[in-house]
Amino acid sequence: MQSKGSTGSAISGVIAIFLVLVCLFYLSFTWVTNKYENKAQEYALVVSGNDANSDTYQRAYKAYIDSIGKEKVYPGLGYTFNQVQKMGVGLGLDLKGGMNVILQVSVPDIMRSIANPSDIKTFDRVLSATDSVLNKNKSADYVAEFFKQYNRIDPQADMAVVFKSVAKRGESASQVEATVKQEVKDRVSSSTNVLRNRIDQFGVVAPNIQELEKDGQILLELPGVKEHDRVRDLLKASANLEFYEVYSLDEISSQLMALESALANDSTGTGHTFFGSLDQPGYAGTPYVGMATGAHREIIDSILATTTAARILPTNLKLRWEVKPQEATFTDSVTGKIRKIDLYNLIALKTNNGKPALGGDVVVNATSDFDNLQGNYVSMDMNSEGAKQWARVTKNNIGKPVAIVLDEAVYSAPRINSIIEGGRSQITGNFSVDDAKDLANVLKSGKMAAKVEIISDTVIGPSLGKQAIQDGFLSFVIALVLLMAFMMLFYGVIPGLIANMGLVCNLFFTFGILASFQAVLTLSGIAGIVLALGMAVDANVLIFERAKEELRAGKKIQQAIADGYANAFSAIFDSNLTSIITAVILLLYGTGPIKGFATTLIIGIVCSFFTAVFLTRLVFISFGKSKPFQNITFTTPLSKNMFTGTKINFLGQSKFSFTACAVIIAIILVSFFARGLNQGIDFSGGRNYIVQFDHPVKTHELQAQLAPMFPNAQLSVITIDNDTKVRISTNYKINEETDGIDEEITKILYDGLKSDLGSMTLEDFSTTNENVGIQSSQKVGPTIAADMKADAYIAVILSLIAMFLYILLRFRNVAFSVGALAAVAFTALTIIGFYSLFWGILPFSMEIDQTFIAAILTVIGYQINDTVVVFDRVRENIQLYPKHDFFSLMNMSINSTLSRTIMTSGSTLLVLLCIFILGGESIRSFTFAMIFGVIIGTLATIYIASPVAYLTDRKRNANKAKAA
Repeated sequence: MQSKGSTGSAISGVIAIFLVLVCLFYLSFTWVTNKYENKAQEYALVVSGNDANSDTYQRAYKAYIDSIGKEKVYPGLGYTFNQVQKMGVGLGLDLKGGMNVILQVSVPDIMRSIANPSDIKTFDRVLSATDSVLNKNKSADYVAEFFKQYNRIDPQADMAVVFKSVAKRGESASQVEATVKQEVKDRVSSSTNVLRNRIDQFGVVAPNIQELEKDGQILLELPGVKEHDRVRDLLKASANLEFYEVYSLDEISSQLMALESALANDSTGTGHTFFGSLDQPGYAGTPYVGMATGAHREIIDSILATTTAARILPTNLKLRWEVKPQEATFTDSVTGKIRKIDLYNLIALKTNNGKPALGGDVVVNATSDFDNLQGNYVSMDMNSEGAKQWARVTKNNIGKPVAIVLDEAVYSAPRINSIIEGGRSQITGNFSVDDAKDLANVLKSGKMAAKVEIISDTVIGPSLGKQAIQDGFLSFVIALVLLMAFMMLFYGVIPGLIANMGLVCNLFFTFGILASFQAVLTLSGIAGIVLALGMAVDANVLIFERAKEELRAGKKIQQAIADGYANAFSAIFDSNLTSIITAVILLLYGTGPIKGFATTLIIGIVCSFFTAVFLTRLVFISFGKSKPFQNITFTTPLSKNMFTGTKINFLGQSKFSFTACAVIIAIILVSFFARGLNQGIDFSGGRNYIVQFDHPVKTHELQAQLAPMFPNAQLSVITIDNDTKVRISTNYKINEETDGIDEEITKILYDGLKSDLGSMTLEDFSTTNENVGIQSSQKVGPTIAADMKADAYIAVILSLIAMFLYILLRFRNVAFSVGALAAVAFTALTIIGFYSLFWGILPFSMEIDQTFIAAILTVIGYQINDTVVVFDRVRENIQLYPKHDFFSLMNMSINSTLSRTIMTSGSTLLVLLCIFILGGESIRSFTFAMIFGVIIGTLATIYIASPVAYLTDRKRNANKAKAA
């Protein structure tokens, strides 16, 4: 046994050392990133005159970050800043401010654009039927459902003919379906790339743009964005593909020199000249005018927008930048180091009265391919009208480039080698696989008629982000300190220090693993870490309580500790696994913040299992023979006689507990019918605005002022944090997608609140740069709200089923599963009922939304923890005392685990209270639901799970009757 223990300890030590090295490695990237971001902030503050809210600050900050992007900033390992920035732990938008948008690309519009049906009415009927099914089943695959409905409505239809522009003649319906699915995916990818390039040109630092699993949905996270209306307009604009003839630099050099001279002699200008702002000159005989960095591009664009440039340059000349930069090296004049930087080509386009040579809507299809001679290339097909125009354009430009332009940005400028007739072209060049695929998607986007709608829109102001960091960090530190004091106060200095060492290691490993995943830390993620710390204490409590029992049985300290770890293992394993199951369900069915919470909770639980079960044991084994360790009792004067020797007849009180439960359920059901639930905009759709005033305000007065201005709509105004900040919620015109709705609602709010805003202008009120006015906004459209509600129902049901099956599998007794299910169902129902009873009464938001569902699922996992510990002790006692009746065994098990139950609940409540009081408004409702759930869940384990399991176990009850 000693050999096995030594071997296990050695393995644990090796794993711990490996984890420490890996975590240090990945966390170092965050340290390096913060170092250089702080330098960028210092530089930007100097340039902007200490105005961190100004556009000058943002431009200077981005310019500094861009300038070091390809510089090696990691000593010894040679990582560039761009690489280091991606590998560290970043801050989510709720911690640093910005904009989070979910866009929906219309899949029906894509289907229309790629189809060539002979019977339009049938095609429209199929689309309508598909939409009807998708409205009821949000998780259905649109393309698969479309083909299913087409087969139902027109079984004789040849789908290869319906989609002849993308499918091959003679293909089966399943083959065409696969082709159409890929085409839809490519069109959405094309939209994603278009949006990415628009955002890059807008100047957002480190945006996150990704396609979601849901058909046609795209997520954009844009940190630091302030011009929110402009961004919304930019995102909703349709793609505009065009083909342009070009000027050579020689043809326009005289006009450019004239512009240079005029700018040099303009005493009222900025002092910048055109050629002086270029980082590299252009090439004669080509359309390349020159190259510039991202920062110098802005200067050149501002020059080209002046009346001087409009007067001197030809009216049929457009100067536009290439999308893809080229890497260049230069010697830094200050440090003398050789650095790398991105340079963008400026290309001279020739227009015909401001119009291109050819519009992109003539492109029928485009694909990327490869052969050994040409490498990666792109094939492009045009319709008949486009083929005629393309033949004319290519005839006039043999030996010259023709530029492919999307949204005023040049994607490629291939050279025309001969007249191209028939509308089919091949574009070659030094393309990578991704370059060729991106260009093919750009060409296809020119004919894409799919509209893009904003279905979810959240804006977090920088001041709220800073406050969230302070709140989250403060709650985190205080919770950690209190947990450490708690363990030392109840179990003694040495056991407490060892447990606290485990907590610190748990924290270190959690952050290190998050860094290795390149995860983004959010406020809900911090809550997940803090909650995981609270739940980590449970493992130490279980071990220490079992060790105390072994000491009371007369064993020596080393043997008591060894048996304590051994006997507590199964309960720790079961309770951790059940928590992970609920967290995985949250991860699968939650949205952004909930996924962040679930991710950190899973990582924290896994780390706590390793640190509590293996690392702390390693310390006890290493120092177990020393004198201080020989005197360990796992008690203090405060806890020595606490909950020891209790003999409460819990099962005997079941009639009273069941009666109380029935009364509570009756009250809840009445409340459901009388008051209902206060659904948040996550589930109902609507808009939330956080508004900060410079003086205390009364919510009922604001509600009275605003209500008449939002006819036929719900409106609520509640206080958050303090009486100078309110949250205004409304579903006014949430189903309308016409332009200007967001601006209209902002104007209504401004007019309704004007008496409390003083001299503040509408512009100041509607931005998030100031400390007064709208600090954040959130919009959830009805489509995504319905998706969230459906996912929430699925998540709760799956969680209950998973718990039932796990208990059944683990204990092989359906009575235990029934008892556990009854307890968690009652706990969940009670929390929901409490929110039904008291919303609008208690002084904080009590809405049923995504975070509330996360709280319910987390409580379910926590509740099962308690129940598993009790049932695990029941299973152990059945083996130890086979002649005892089940009634007494159940009571004995509840009493013997009572100390652990109270201690774990107490430590978790300690953490939750810290988050509730200090963690900020955005997670206050979540933490309140957790606090209430932990209390109810603890009682439900004792007074519902155990009695129900006892009553359900007919076999043992029958044996008890025979024995009597």
